[in-house]
Amino acid sequence: MLVHFVNAQNTAVPNDEQYVKALESRVTKMLTPLNIEKKRKESKVHQIVLAQYQTLNAIHSTRDRKIKELKSGHTPSANEVKTMIADLESAAGKEITSAHSAFLHDLRRHLTNAQVDAVKDGMTYNVAHVTYKAYQDMLPSLNDSQRAKIWNWLAEAREIAMDAETSEKKHWWFGKYKGRINNYLSSEGFDMKKESEAWQKRIKLASTVNTTKNS
Repeated sequence: MLVHFVNAQNTAVPNDEQYVKALESRVTKMLTPLNIEKKRKESKVHQIVLAQYQTLNAIHSTRDRKIKELKSGHTPSANEVKTMIADLESAAGKEITSAHSAFLHDLRRHLTNAQVDAVKDGMTYNVAHVTYKAYQDMLPSLNDSQRAKIWNWLAEAREIAMDAETSEKKHWWFGKYKGRINNYLSSEGFDMKKESEAWQKRIKLASTVNTTKNS
C-alpha cells in the first residue's frame, strides 16, 4: 500500500527540488532524536515518513485543484457546487484515513510505540506535549482524571493534525480541541479566565526574579 501512495505522489506533484530538499531536512531532524541504531532501519523509516508527507501533499493538492476548477466552472446552481465540493472533500478524507492507517502500520513494523508517538509529535511540532504542560502549570490542582481527559483530547487532536496540509491547519486542530478542553474544565469548576491571568502573573514574576538573579 505504501508503494501505491508513493507512486500517486510522483505523478500528482511536480518534481520541486527545493520542496524535496526541505522535506528531507525536516524528516532527518524529526528522526535524529529517536536514536535508531541500525542505519538500514533508520533509512527505511526515513523513506516511510518522507512518503507520507508526499502522499498527503498529493491528496491535498489534488483536492484543492479540483475544488478550484469546480468553482471557476459554469454549473447550474450554487447548491450543486457546494454538494460537489463536499463530495471531493469526503473522497479526500477517505484517502487520508487510508494513508494514515497504512503509515502507522508501516512505522510500527520498525519502531516502538514510544518512537511512533515521537514521529507524531515531530509532525505536529510537539504541540500536544507543550499544551499539556501548559495546562498543568496553569492548573496545578488538576486531579488524575482531569489530566487524563486533557491528554486524551490532545492526543486525538495530534492524530488529526498530523494529516493536515499546513502548519496553520495543524495548529487550528489543536485550537479546536483546546476549546473543548476549556469547556470541560469550566464545567469542572475552573474559572479559566482568572486561572489564565494568574498563571501569566506567575510567569512574569518568575521571569523578573530570574532576570534579577542573572544581573
